[in-house]
Parts: sequence; C-alpha cells; structure tokens
Amino acid sequence: MGILPVRIVGPNYFSLDVWAPELTSFVSEYFREPFAEFLGVMTLIIFGNGVDCQVVLGGNPKVNPSEKGSYLSINIGWAVGTAMGVWVSGGISGGHINPAVTLALASFRGFPWRKVPVFILAQVLGGVVGAAVVYANYFHAIDLVEGEGVRTLATASLFSTYAASYMTNVSAFFSEFLEGAVLMVVVLAINDKKNMPAPAGLAPLILFLLILGVGTSLGMETGYAMNPARDLGPRLLTAMVGYGKQVFTFRNQYWLWCPVIAPILGAQFGSLVYDTLLYTGEDSPINRP
Repeated sequence: MGILPVRIVGPNYFSLDVWAPELTSFVSEYFREPFAEFLGVMTLIIFGNGVDCQVVLGGNPKVNPSEKGSYLSINIGWAVGTAMGVWVSGGISGGHINPAVTLALASFRGFPWRKVPVFILAQVLGGVVGAAVVYANYFHAIDLVEGEGVRTLATASLFSTYAASYMTNVSAFFSEFLEGAVLMVVVLAINDKKNMPAPAGLAPLILFLLILGVGTSLGMETGYAMNPARDLGPRLLTAMVGYGKQVFTFRNQYWLWCPVIAPILGAQFGSLVYDTLLYTGEDSPINRP
C-alpha cells in the first residue's frame, strides 16, 4: 500500500497562497529598504574597488606589459559606482548608500532614527561583500604583485583608504571632513524643492558628477573615502583575508578618525550650513518654531 494522500481539514496554513502575501508584506516593510542599501553599497564597491585594482595591478609589469588606466580612470570608476549604487537603491530606500548621509538625514530631514542602525549595518555588509567579490576576481594578480600569500598595506590600499605619507592625521581628518560636508550640501540641494531639485531619475547622474569632481579636486591626499561603509566594509574584508590587524593599527586607529568619524561630522556640518543659509522647509530642526 502506498502513503495515503493528506486530508486537509480547515485552512491550509502551509499553502503559498496563505503565506505569500503576509511574507511579502513583512519582507517589504522590514527588509526591502536595508536590502536595497546592501545592494547599493555592494554595487558601489564592485565598481570602485574594481577600478582601483585594475589600474594599480594592471600597471604593474608583473601583471600586464602596459598600463590599464590612470588616476582619472579611478575617479570615473568611483563616480560610476556611486551613480549605479544610487540607481539600484534610490527608488526603494532613498539611495543613501553612506552612513554619513543616513545620519545627516536623520538629524536634519526626519529620517526615522529607528531605521538608522539597520541601514548602517546593511551598508557596511554591502561593503564587505562587494570587496570580497573584487578580491576574488583579482587575488591572482595580487599574488603576482606581492608574492603568493603575502599581503601588505600596499595592496590593502586598493580596498580601503590610507592617507599619503606626508599627511598628518589632523590634515587627513580635515580633508575627509571637507569632502563629507561638500557631499551633503549637494545631496540636500538636489532634494530641495525650493532650490533646483534633480529631475526624476537624474539624481544618479548629478552624483556621478559630484564624485568625479571631488575625486579630481580633493581626492589625492586621503583617497576620498567620504563614506564610512565604503572604507570600513572593505577594511574588514582585508583583515579577514590575510592582511591582519595592520589595517586597523595603521597610524593609531586612522581608520576610525579619518574615513569614519570625519565624513560623518562633515555631513552634519554641511547639513547645518545648508539649512541655516538656504533651506526653508519645516522638516529641518533649524526652521522649526
């Protein structure tokens, strides 16, 4: 005798028809926005770390006989990564793809503080996974340049930022603070309906131009992190794949003060300046009675 067919008594709670709407609603409400931030940062890092690796590793004669790009190529790659990251996530989560932006919007535009921790976690994890994808693609070239199994800060800098040797930590902090402030002023301007808001769908293009401009004018000295997730995520990845604790002990916790805290404070300052001088909306604490 075979197994008898199951007799359904009452509603079938294991039916997809019963669970799918509730599950979809749950995912949409609690996870869709963080997933968008995760994919947005992952996209940013695949382009950004990818172009760093291609230009630097491809310019080494052990890997290629001719150069595969220039400093301008790196600036364009990061600008494309930012635009594509915002395009992937913008319609779902707002396309923050940057903890500094998320925190500034929470402080000055009423973004819910309860969403901030999960957004930042998703952004950092997106940075880790994006860097892992790029590392998997280029680790053979890294072996050729460094030596098999050898990992130093020379190639760790392909994934996260390290200031130029002549820069003091204070100078590097100021550079990242300035870049964070500039970034946030533009982000607020393109969303200000009483200024000149970006036409529908064109925010990624404007951000492409912004990141290209920052990279070509302010990026040389620190690598223009501007984004804690862009730096911390890949830095965590490098620590896990063999670079060790040196990525965190460089210059007495440089990783914390310059690519993490400085752009966060810079974005807060840029928001304060924009709202004090230009913004009239009541969603800003500056304009509330």
